[in-house]
Amino acid sequence: MLDLSNLNVYYGESHILRNVDMGVASGKMVCLIGRNGVGKTTLLKTIMGLLNSRTGNIQFRGESISRKPTYQRAKLGIGYVPQGREVIPRLTIEENLLLGLEALPGGVGKNRDIPEEIFELFPVLKTMLSRMGGDLSGGQQQQLAIARALMGKPKLLVLDEPTEGIQPSIILEIEAAVRRIVQTTGISVLLVEQHLHFVRQADWYYAMQKGGIVASGPTRELSQEVIQQFLAV
Repeated sequence: MLDLSNLNVYYGESHILRNVDMGVASGKMVCLIGRNGVGKTTLLKTIMGLLNSRTGNIQFRGESISRKPTYQRAKLGIGYVPQGREVIPRLTIEENLLLGLEALPGGVGKNRDIPEEIFELFPVLKTMLSRMGGDLSGGQQQQLAIARALMGKPKLLVLDEPTEGIQPSIILEIEAAVRRIVQTTGISVLLVEQHLHFVRQADWYYAMQKGGIVASGPTRELSQEVIQQFLAV
């Protein structure tokens, strides 16, 4: 589904990502872990084309996308929920959702329907479609941001710290929704996450340190030693 090879990314002359090799298999959930500042968000932004790599290659469904702009990557089937959610505050929930249709052929002009599956995943959204995005709680905004990404019918969903700043009860709801997305739709998920319970929902993990991948494996084999090294504050 997604394959990264020998990826090197710089901010100016600062070397941020170093020889990153990793992959996301079709229909699987992969979690990227690591302490703050090791390059996790930079990696996701590079996958989305928001940052350019100096060397290396990004392949999505067998096609190199390393030089494609962000909007083309979205249209190829990569949905992205950035850190901080970036819900548009002065648009309603319905309007925010419809923006996700821009990833589909014809965009919003030819697509106006919100699939019922969105409301099955996030029932709270259906009850407040006319509310402004900025009036929602952090947890509700996160649900809206994930739902908006799903509107474009992605093959891969990229999530950057979806539980950051969210109350525990909503974290569990988001965990359940993401796992259900993988199990029932076949969509692959790549997420950056610090919440251990959520990390363990993934099929596979990669651990980052100083801009490189330093450990990986099935999450069922995620040891306490690795957790202490890469997740504990």
